[in-house]
This record gives sequence, C-alpha cells and structure tokens, in this order.
Amino acid sequence: MIALALALVVVQQQQPLERRVAAVRDGTVRFSYAARPGVYGNGRNIISWDCRGGNCRSRQVNGDYSDMDGNDWSSVCDSGPVRIALTVRSGAVTDLRAYVGGEWRTAAGGTDLGTVGAREAATYLLGVAAKDSTGSRAAERAILPAMLADSVTLWPDLLKIARDTRVSRRVRRSAVFWLGQAASAAATRGLTDLVDDRATDRDVREQAVFALSQRPRDEGVPALIRIARENPDPELRKKAIFWLGQSDDPQALALFEELLTKP
Repeated sequence: MIALALALVVVQQQQPLERRVAAVRDGTVRFSYAARPGVYGNGRNIISWDCRGGNCRSRQVNGDYSDMDGNDWSSVCDSGPVRIALTVRSGAVTDLRAYVGGEWRTAAGGTDLGTVGAREAATYLLGVAAKDSTGSRAAERAILPAMLADSVTLWPDLLKIARDTRVSRRVRRSAVFWLGQAASAAATRGLTDLVDDRATDRDVREQAVFALSQRPRDEGVPALIRIARENPDPELRKKAIFWLGQSDDPQALALFEELLTKP
C-alpha cells in the first residue's frame, strides 16, 4: 500500500501543472519554483528584481511598480523561491497572489503542489494570461511571476500576448510593460515592431513607446528617435519626442534642433 501511494504521488507530480491545477474545483492551490538571479522579496508585499550589489533597479510594493535605480533596498529579503497562490472557483482561476521568499503557513488550507520546474511554472502562468479575454485579476497578475522564473526566455511569448486581440487590453498592456523590462536587444526590436503595427490598438502602441523609454539609453533612445522621425502616427511621434525630452541624451538634443530648424 505504501509503495502504491508513493507511485501515485510520483505520477501526479509528473502531470503537467495545468492539469494538476485543473483537478481542483474550488479552493486555494499553491506551488513554488526557483527565482532567477537578482530577484528578492520579503515573503509578503515586496518583490524586487534586477538587484545587483545591494541595489535594485525595480520593485513592486503592494501591486505598484517603481524604479528604484540607485536606492538601497533595506527590507530583510530572500532570493526565492517564487510562491504562487491561486484562488479557484468552479474550476476557474479567479485570482492569483505572488510572493518571493518566506514560507507558507503550516496551518493554511488548500492544495499544495510543492516545488515545480521554473519553466513549467512560467509556461503555465503565461497561459493564464494569454487565455483571458476579460482582464481578470488572475490574468493581470500572472505575467510578473512568470518573468521572475529562473533560466527562461519569455519575450517571444510576451510579444504574442501583446499582439493577440483576443486577449484583454489590460493584460496586453502588462505584456508590453514586461517586454520593456526584458534585458535583451531583441525585446527592443520587438517593441519597435509593435509600435509600427497599425493593427495593434493605439493605447497598446503607446505603452510600447513608454516601454522603449525605460530601456537602457543605448537601446531605447535610437528606437525613440526613429519613431519620432518616421512613424506615420502623429500622436506616437509626440509620445516619442516627450520621452526623448526626459532622456537628457545628446542624440535627442540633436533631433530637437533638427526638427526646430528645418523649414
């Protein structure tokens, strides 16, 4: 009997995460996975990422994002794991809470799936976001913890979500925000493609312009300059010029001089 029980546990653990969550009709489902380097949290209401040398570039506190570049993070923080608590009602995931660090309360009810692979967790979470058409709390909150997973590259999936008109606008905007946070030149190329895509909603394209303004200067400024010069949408050109004005970059000043002095 013991051997049979252990065999059943192994089989359950080998099932895709989506199927294991779907087996719970009502209640709370929890799981954990490894966080990528530079991710820290206090186990409750603070998650920081891009942390190096005692400094964190960005932080989420109680659901609000902020740029913390140059500031020391002073909270007692752990480097993981990422912990997810899903609220399931009638077989549908209706809410999602993400934490980094800490530990689950031993008296907490619900179903604990234990530690899962980071890639499987990220894939599942982006699936929660991509399948939503109404902008549910779970879908909006799913992208952040997916981006915190260790050793996964997700910007191609984020681009798909950002371009998919079947996905709610709020979720697509969240995908664009995280594209802007993705640390690769490929993400910048994808953002400029998104700005140029006339089939994409205006507010999503404007969010892509903002995301470019948050990229490292050597990536974001040239892309914004190209938009300011070439994009056929005057509102997007204005947005690009506005963010260039915040950059204090010599290339931006040269563009302003060019625009102001041309006949």
